[in-house]
Amino acid sequence: MRSHLLNDLTAEQYRRSVTEGVERVAARLATTERPFTGVTVDALSPRIDGIDLDRPLHDTTAVLDELEDVYLRDAVYFHHPRYLAHLNCPVVIPAVLGEALLSAVNSSLDTWDQSAGGTLIERKLIDWTTARIGFGAAADGVFTSGGTQSNLQALLLAREEAKTESLADLRIFASEVSHFSVRKSAKLLGLGPDAVVSVPVGADKRMQTVALARELERCKDDGLVPMAVVATAGTTDFGSIDPLPEIAELCEQYGVWMHVDAAYGCGLLASLQHRDRLAGIERADSVTVDYHKSFFQPVSSSAVLVRDASTLCHVTYHADYLNPRRMVTERIPNQVDKSLQTTRRFDALKLWMTLRTMGADGIGELFDEVCALAQEGWKLLVADPRYDVVVEPTLSTLVFRYIPAAVTDPAEIDRANLYARKALFASGDAVVAGTKVGGRHYLKFTLLNPETTTADIAAVLDLIAGHAEQYLGESLDRAS
Repeated sequence: MRSHLLNDLTAEQYRRSVTEGVERVAARLATTERPFTGVTVDALSPRIDGIDLDRPLHDTTAVLDELEDVYLRDAVYFHHPRYLAHLNCPVVIPAVLGEALLSAVNSSLDTWDQSAGGTLIERKLIDWTTARIGFGAAADGVFTSGGTQSNLQALLLAREEAKTESLADLRIFASEVSHFSVRKSAKLLGLGPDAVVSVPVGADKRMQTVALARELERCKDDGLVPMAVVATAGTTDFGSIDPLPEIAELCEQYGVWMHVDAAYGCGLLASLQHRDRLAGIERADSVTVDYHKSFFQPVSSSAVLVRDASTLCHVTYHADYLNPRRMVTERIPNQVDKSLQTTRRFDALKLWMTLRTMGADGIGELFDEVCALAQEGWKLLVADPRYDVVVEPTLSTLVFRYIPAAVTDPAEIDRANLYARKALFASGDAVVAGTKVGGRHYLKFTLLNPETTTADIAAVLDLIAGHAEQYLGESLDRAS
């Protein structure tokens, strides 16, 4: 079994195996005509359940053949221009190359003696990102597994900076359309069930600062402790950006930690056209970025950034076997000193390879393209009497609902939209997401693929309408 270990003796085997795997994926990418095959859980489960993991195939080619049947053929392919569902981006080739490199070398970014240059590359990228945000020289941060972990760490720092013994008195303020990880984080941090105060949004789906001011004042009057305000720069459902300058003013007035969840909107940091939409982010105490959303990086690639590096001390613990305290005075850089994780992949390499190959402007151009595409999609929806669209896009998300001319029952319209999404997914012709707005079911395009065209959007809208009309026709037949 030693023949499977990657080392100097097996370097050629490694080259052959990885090349064969890459060729399989390349062939699949080159021939994929739909984003999904439409396979069902009931059809796929028996194929996987029937595999005996205690009886290995002993041959990489045979394993790849099997993988074609249980994964590659039926995977959901985000690179396809009619994958329009969630915040999944097609990935850039330099980043995929970085993924191959970091997996093979397998550095662990917790301590210097496990990563060396990897530590310095990650730190350089953190400095690059904080500079793009507009933080000063005192800023710092660390790569994380994703936006949920980044938000958790930021709110942990906010909790500790609030300096109160009574966790039940702490309050977090976030808009009613903020990410669910805010509430999850509050629970993980031991806060009470009423810890997260939901702040209303306007018709533009941005936090209402008048309402935020009212809630902050109420918190103060009730003798409670405002722990953090979470402003969102790119909400998951609408791509809306909260009014960051006004929120920053309120946070300063009330002495509250300001966190900006820019997991989606961080692409604006590289934008050539729309960077101004993040004005005010530099006043935050912490920021979440997900490079694996709008920087076109493979999962996972995220970071939490802080304006004041000293606040990261709240996650610092020293172990004699790993990062003894003396290393601080010896100026040995151990990233575990500021991370929730111990063992951690060198995910920063993917972004490094991307920047060194394409440059930040290259990333920004791609993100600007999908923002422009969303504007064109919005114009199509506004002009189409079959659809109701919720809000003009700020980033690259469109939320809309099919409205049949002859049906007025909102519940029936709900069912038609739900059916259309399900039928479209089953066909494999396109993949779209869904959400609720005002208690009603809506559909959602999240446009992160520059290869998607307005013709693709128009075609998918026609497909949705066709499925919805089929459902309503069958519904009328059943009722008659």
